Amino acid sequence: MNKLLPAALLAAAAWAGVAATTPAQADPIKPAILFDMGGKFDKSFNEGVYNGAMAFTKKTGIKFHDFEVQNEGQREQGLRNFAKHGNDPVLAIGFAQADGLTVVAKEFPKTHFGIIDMVVDLPNVHSFVFKEQEGSYLVGMLAALASPGQKVGFVGGMDIPLIRRFACGYVQGVKAVDPKMVVFQNMTGTTPSAWNDPVRGGELAKSQMEQGANVVYAAAGATGLGVYQAVTDAGKLAIGVDSNQNYLHPGHMLTSMVKRVDVATEDFLNDAKAGKFAPGVSSLGLKEGGVDAAFDQYNEKLVKPEWKAKVEQAKKDIIAGKIQVHDYMTDNSCPVS
Repeated sequence: MNKLLPAALLAAAAWAGVAATTPAQADPIKPAILFDMGGKFDKSFNEGVYNGAMAFTKKTGIKFHDFEVQNEGQREQGLRNFAKHGNDPVLAIGFAQADGLTVVAKEFPKTHFGIIDMVVDLPNVHSFVFKEQEGSYLVGMLAALASPGQKVGFVGGMDIPLIRRFACGYVQGVKAVDPKMVVFQNMTGTTPSAWNDPVRGGELAKSQMEQGANVVYAAAGATGLGVYQAVTDAGKLAIGVDSNQNYLHPGHMLTSMVKRVDVATEDFLNDAKAGKFAPGVSSLGLKEGGVDAAFDQYNEKLVKPEWKAKVEQAKKDIIAGKIQVHDYMTDNSCPVS
């Protein structure tokens, strides 16, 4: 006769990311992911990570445990709880996890950790960062090509150097097509709530469009969903970010600046499974396939072949070093505005 496990055991099993029933064979790893503000279904940054983890699970059968941070205090606590319960590897999502990870990784030196969007220099941590300025340059070119004689806009999430990097790359791409084009820029806020405020995102997009913006690029997590809805309602064009968001509003999503956090996540988990974890930093740009402009069936009628050809040429030139895209985070400045 089957017996029910006590509630406490069920809770412990759930936290450790394992099934309540005993598997025929133990998984070689017990992965865990700590998502940041905005949640794993933000259709953007966090969801890209989730998709990569799900791809790993489908291919290997190894499940992962996850937790969605609701406030800043849960970051360090969540990482510590994962490590205490034997999860390994543990992947922290977002730049804001760096401080907590620095503390916890030192407490659990035998646990393997990863972080996306920040560098934590410890012997048991692998860091993934992206050259967002390069992908943003490409979508900036498309914004300008789709808006001759008009203006374009940018809506960021939390006002931090990382998001300024997106904005600066975008402006450089716009100005490469038309040096005189006006680019409006607004940040949603200065706290983590800026990643999950679609109402405010919509308001900022409306303000930019009222001033003449024809295309609005959002790098704002779930806040971007409000931007895209406002742009669609106005009959204008939007540019998505992180995940390929072209499908959200067909006919109004010019492209998306794809940041392959899904691939980074899957690679991280695969390496851990194969016993190939190594500390260090992976810096992923156009050359490494880490960022790009998205072209698919949802925007094929919006992007003219000659526009796409110009973007593809610029991509080759950036990879070859013929075009140098300035990185805002190298000196917190942008050569164009």
